Amino acid sequence: MRRTVLAAGGAVLALTLTACAGSGGGSSSSDTATAPKDSAKVSGTITVLTNRTDQVQDGTLKGYAERFKKEYPNVTVKFQGLTDYEGDVKIRLNSENYGDVLSIPNAVPLKQYPTFFAPLGSAAELSKTYDFTDRATVDGKVYGIANIGTANGFVYNKAVWKQAGVTDWPTTPKEFIDALQAIKDKTGATPYYTNYHDGWPMTNWGNALGSPSCDPAANDKLATTKEPWAAGQDLHTVDSLLYDIVHNKLTEADPTTTNWENSKKLIGTGKVATMWLGSWAVVQMQAAAKEAGRNPDDIGFMPFPTQKDGHFCSVVRPDYQYGVSAHSKNKAAARAWLDWYINKSGDAQAALSISSVKGTALPAPLKPFEAAGVEFVHLVNEKTAQVDEIDKASEVGLNAQDYPQRIVDTARGTTGGSLDSVLKDLNQRWSEAQAAIG
Repeated sequence: MRRTVLAAGGAVLALTLTACAGSGGGSSSSDTATAPKDSAKVSGTITVLTNRTDQVQDGTLKGYAERFKKEYPNVTVKFQGLTDYEGDVKIRLNSENYGDVLSIPNAVPLKQYPTFFAPLGSAAELSKTYDFTDRATVDGKVYGIANIGTANGFVYNKAVWKQAGVTDWPTTPKEFIDALQAIKDKTGATPYYTNYHDGWPMTNWGNALGSPSCDPAANDKLATTKEPWAAGQDLHTVDSLLYDIVHNKLTEADPTTTNWENSKKLIGTGKVATMWLGSWAVVQMQAAAKEAGRNPDDIGFMPFPTQKDGHFCSVVRPDYQYGVSAHSKNKAAARAWLDWYINKSGDAQAALSISSVKGTALPAPLKPFEAAGVEFVHLVNEKTAQVDEIDKASEVGLNAQDYPQRIVDTARGTTGGSLDSVLKDLNQRWSEAQAAIG
C-alpha cells in the first residue's frame, strides 16, 4: 500500500516533536550524508523503515537488497515494515532509534527536518537531478529525496463509464456529477467509493489544491489568502464536489463500512466505478482486475473535472521523501542505499509511477494525460513552513483525514450544518490563525 498522508493527530505530533527537541530527537548531527564515490570502501549494516509492508512480505525489498549488495558487497540492508507507519515513527522520533533510512513522516514540520535528518547536499546541486527537492529544503540544504511523484485524478473503470454512455472526461463538476448519476441509473455499479473508513485514502482530496486553478502558487497563496474556501477558490471547488457526490447519494450506502483492500477488487470487477486517488493506485487496481479475470486495461485515470484555458491540470506531488537519520552511525552506507534505490532499483517504473529523476519518461497510466494535453502542475513551496504553521494553528488539517471526512459526514446528514456552514467555519479558523501568526 502506497500512501502520502498526514496521520490524524498530526498537530499533536508536531507539538510532541517540538517538546522533545531537547532530548533524544534534538542531539542530531549536522554531518552531511555524502554519496560515496568508491562502493568497495562503504561498509556497515543499515535499517530501512518502510510503510511498504507489502514489499516486505512479497520479497520485493529483499530482491532489491540482493541486487544492491552486488554493487555494495560490504553493506547489509535490513527492513522494518510498519503498518501504522506514521504512528510508529512518531514514537521513535522521540529517541535516536528510528533506523538509518526512512520515509520522512508527513507530520514532521519542514523547519524541524534538520533536527531529525542529515543533510544530503545543497538544493542547488540536487535540484538538477531530482524533482520535488524544494519540499525538503531548509536553509539551502536538502534533507529528503522522493522516489516517485504522483499525479492526482480519478481512477475509474472505463467499461462501467462506457456502459453508462460516458466516454469523454467531464470538464466541469456538474458534468462529473451528471456522469456519476448516469452510472447509478444505467449500471449496477456504485458510482463513487469514498474509502471513508480507512481514512488515509481520503487525504488525497487535499492534493487537488492547484488543479482547478492550474496555479503553481496555489499552496503558497494559502499563507496570505484570508478565506481559502470562498467561492472561486480551489478548496471551495474541490470540497463542493466531494459534498455533492455524497449529498446526491452517488456513493456506497454506508461510508463507515468501506475497506481499502476490498476497494481494489470492487473497482477491478466493475462493482465500483470511480475513486479519487493518486496515479500510483492505477497499477494496484489493474492487478486486482487481472486477478479477478477481468481486463486490466479497463482501469483508467482521469483529471479533476475543471479546465483552465481549455485544458485540464493535474498537480504532481512527491510521495514519501526518503531521509537519512541524523543519528545513523553508517551515513555513507545509508546514502548509498537511498541513491541506489531511487536511481537503480526500478521501483518507480515497476509501480507505473512518475520517477523523481528528471528526464524519466512518463508511466503508461499517464500517457492519456500526455496525449490529451493535460498540464502537470508542480506547486511552488516557498511558503510551505508558513502554511504548515497556519494549518496547525487553525486545526483544519489540510492533509489529514478528519477534514474530508467532515465534508462527507455533513453531506450525508450525520452531523449538523450544511456545506456553507462548514466552509464558513473553515474560513474563519484559517483567517484567525493567519492573523495570530502574522
